[in-house]
Amino acid sequence: MALTDPLGDMLTRIRNGQRAKKDSVISPASKLREHVLDVLQREGYIRGYSEEMLGRRAQHKGIRIELKYFEGEPAIRHLARVSKPGRRVYSGSQELPVIRNGLGITIVSTPRGVLSDAEARENNVGGEILAEVF
Repeated sequence: MALTDPLGDMLTRIRNGQRAKKDSVISPASKLREHVLDVLQREGYIRGYSEEMLGRRAQHKGIRIELKYFEGEPAIRHLARVSKPGRRVYSGSQELPVIRNGLGITIVSTPRGVLSDAEARENNVGGEILAEVF
């Protein structure tokens, strides 16, 4: 069965893993997912991630995402997909939303790669708003 929203699937796996107090979760691999995880790792929301081979004969690539907790509470309190397959949301560099007065981040897909909102403003580029994290 094909997924219509692979990024949304990965974000849901992270949310569910943190609710279940898991150390790590596994998601199928893709370049977009890796770039989003790079942003989450740079901003300190996850400990890290690594590629693994999945399946009986190691035929599919997967990503093991190591979740982060602080005093028993998840580092990510809110993780939501903004731009969905049925409704794409774009924004210029100066109109990027500020999440929780700057305490959270917006993940943006720009011509210069996947960046956080602060990095996109610094590089003066806008793009598709993928997700918001707090």
